[in-house]
Amino acid sequence: MRALTRTFVSATAVAGILVGSLAGASSSFATTGVATKPAVSTKEVSPLAVDNHGLNATEARWVQCWLMDYWSYPGPLDGQLGTNSWKAMQRFLATYHGYTGNIDGDPGPNTNRALQRYLKSQWDYTDSIDGIFGPNSVAAFKRFAGWTAQFC
Repeated sequence: MRALTRTFVSATAVAGILVGSLAGASSSFATTGVATKPAVSTKEVSPLAVDNHGLNATEARWVQCWLMDYWSYPGPLDGQLGTNSWKAMQRFLATYHGYTGNIDGDPGPNTNRALQRYLKSQWDYTDSIDGIFGPNSVAAFKRFAGWTAQFC
C-alpha cells in the first residue's frame, strides 16, 4: 500500500510540474504580435558627472557663488562643478565669449574653447584656443576662481 501511495504521489507531482511548465510555455508564446517598449530611451539626457577642470572643492565653490549671483546657478554650493554649474557657465560664455553650443551642462570642447577665450582675455591664459583643458588652462581657471572668492 505504501509503495502504491508513493507512486501515486510521485506521478501527481510530475503531472503537476508538466502542466505548470506547459501552461507557462503556452502563455509566453501567446504574446506574438504585441508591441513592446524599447529597452533604450530616445530622450536626451544630461551628463551627471562632476568636472572641476582642475579646481579644488573650495575654488569650485567660489565659482559656484559667482555663478549663483550672476548666471542663475540654482545651487547647491558644494564645490562640485556638475551639470547645473556648467549650464550657468555656458550662459555666461554664450553671452560674452562666443559659446554657440547648447546650454546642456556638458563641459566639452566647445565650452572649453569659449572658456579659454575668456581666460585669455582676463586671466593671462597664453596657449591656443584648442578646447583642450591642459595645465595652462587650469592655472588661468584657478586665477579666475581666486577672484570669484569675493562672491561667497
